[in-house]
Amino acid sequence: MTSQCQPAAAPAAPFRDRALGEIAASLPGATAVFRHHRLDFCCGGDVPLDQAAARRGVDPAVIEAALGALEPDEVNAADLPTDALIDHILVCYHEAHRRDLPELILLARKVEAVHAANPAVPAGLADLLREMAGVLEMHMKKEELILFPAMRHNPQALVAQPIRQMRHEHDDHGEALRQIEAITGGLVLPQGACRSWQALYLGLGHLMGELMEHIHLENNVLFPRFEGEAAL
Repeated sequence: MTSQCQPAAAPAAPFRDRALGEIAASLPGATAVFRHHRLDFCCGGDVPLDQAAARRGVDPAVIEAALGALEPDEVNAADLPTDALIDHILVCYHEAHRRDLPELILLARKVEAVHAANPAVPAGLADLLREMAGVLEMHMKKEELILFPAMRHNPQALVAQPIRQMRHEHDDHGEALRQIEAITGGLVLPQGACRSWQALYLGLGHLMGELMEHIHLENNVLFPRFEGEAAL
């Protein structure tokens, strides 16, 4: 199953010519790729990807391909038929949240531990993200196992009650986003923030935007198709 997501800015230069720290601070999800290949994007962040990969004996093309996969293509999801829209939500949001949240939790724990004495440290962020990941996982499972199959197999499905529950849970997700805003001071980095801190706030901004788009597509596009007289 393939799908397209929202556009991301094209890199100013090939990844292999850019410093690890610069990539980590500008491309959400890059830190997980670097961690997988044991590349130091924090203290060794000034080293170009090509050079860092060579030191680890890794083909830079492999890492470039993984980074390139983080940059999705554009699609107007609101115009998709129901089956394709559900596929789009599963790939571009459900899979993305499951990929992104574990890395953000790791980054948050690192920043909280290393910068505990900094008054701007986002204390409690890792615990909030861990709780959020659990709640979001349960929510997505309900959609994947119950709501979405009903929508796929029966366009006239009576799913008003599950939809009401999903809308209520969406409100809870919105409250979690407001808590992230409060803990991070609106994602404003302190002066001299390390690359891990920069990557954390970049990733949080990306997650928050994706989750809001996810909720919008369900609340305002998908769900209304099953709340009227007939699904589209």
